[in-house]
Amino acid sequence: MERRHDRIGRANPTYAYAAAGLLLAFLFALAALPAHAVQPDEILKDPALEARARKLSQELRCLVCQNQSIDDSNAELARDLRVLVRERLGAGDSDTAVLAFVETRYGEFVLLRPRLRWHTVLLWLAPLVLLLGSAAFLWRRSRGPAPLAAAEAAPLSPAEQERLDALLGRDERRH
Repeated sequence: MERRHDRIGRANPTYAYAAAGLLLAFLFALAALPAHAVQPDEILKDPALEARARKLSQELRCLVCQNQSIDDSNAELARDLRVLVRERLGAGDSDTAVLAFVETRYGEFVLLRPRLRWHTVLLWLAPLVLLLGSAAFLWRRSRGPAPLAAAEAAPLSPAEQERLDALLGRDERRH
């Protein structure tokens, strides 16, 4: 009877590649998570107030980074805004009062989701208008006249036919 020896200590390359792939996927998933920039000295002692502050911080735009919330930004101004939000909540302001205070102080641009008003209608409706316009263009194009390639071609003149035959290497005797 033939005995099989296990190769203990040697990893199967297939499993090693799979494990490396899983580790790499895990690291990419970790990198995709938002990096909250809240410093330990900013965190409120009351967990309910801290949760409200985090929620509000994610609704406010960092005026330096412009495409991040103040919760995700490491900029000094974002830190100042986070502290301001926590101070206002500690003073007893409601969430809407805090947002209104910050908006009054820094303008509507500080809101990551601007309110629907007459001057922001285009901002809110632009995606819908683009979607409907694209759909109308594609529908119109699909129902339009037949392309020129599908139209019947004019017959070749005798000179053109001779040139075509010469290019294709045809012999006139075969006709």
